[in-house]
Amino acid sequence: MSEAEDGLDVRSLAATFRPGTILAEHRHGWGQLVFATRGILHVRTEAALWVVPPTRAIWIPAGVAHALTMQGEVAMRTLYIAAPRSAPLPDAPTVLTVLPLLRELILHLLALGMLHRDRAEEDRLAAVLIDLLRTAPHEDRMLPLPRDARARRVALHCQQAPADRRSLTALAREAGGSIRTLQRAFPRETGLTLEAWRQKARLLHAAGLLGDGASVTSTALDSGYDSVAAFSTAFRRQFGTSPARYRRGEG
Repeated sequence: MSEAEDGLDVRSLAATFRPGTILAEHRHGWGQLVFATRGILHVRTEAALWVVPPTRAIWIPAGVAHALTMQGEVAMRTLYIAAPRSAPLPDAPTVLTVLPLLRELILHLLALGMLHRDRAEEDRLAAVLIDLLRTAPHEDRMLPLPRDARARRVALHCQQAPADRRSLTALAREAGGSIRTLQRAFPRETGLTLEAWRQKARLLHAAGLLGDGASVTSTALDSGYDSVAAFSTAFRRQFGTSPARYRRGEG
């Protein structure tokens, strides 16, 4: 898309994807707001991973190469925003809380299809959209990826199989490295210890499940925890709210 094409500021796209669908790495000339009304989005760049449930959206700036993987059936709603309209928004991928007004505006813009900058009423809607995105709360849903090949294999496995309860030593061995090598690589390349990285991966997976309506007990088990109590404690420490409140949309 050319940002000057037809004097457009905003384009929209709605699509539904089957579970496990992968959209291979690609990039856009416009900034992209990706929001799922149903299902969980996994977004990956060369440097990091994000897990995005239905109550959140991710802003992906123009030119950032990314891949998408669908967990469950995903009803994806996308807004493409041209420069310079998108200039106030973050210059790196960012997960945003979708408050009720923003959600309704996204759905309204999808019904409209596009916004032209030379039509006063559409220009005003685009300005409101940018204001809501600019002021939307940010969430730490990023998992930075290590560069070391062995550490990266372990990271991807932990993110893709959070219920795997095998020891980190066993996972390191399977990836072709030693636990000590990985324990040095993770803090150096991600800012997180190996243990903290695995726990954050599990908790982001859990937040995605809860946001999509799963029960607290099933989420705890599916995220690699042996007890709901231990899971709830870790979840509250990461997100500042209980799993039950988060599931109800109060987190």
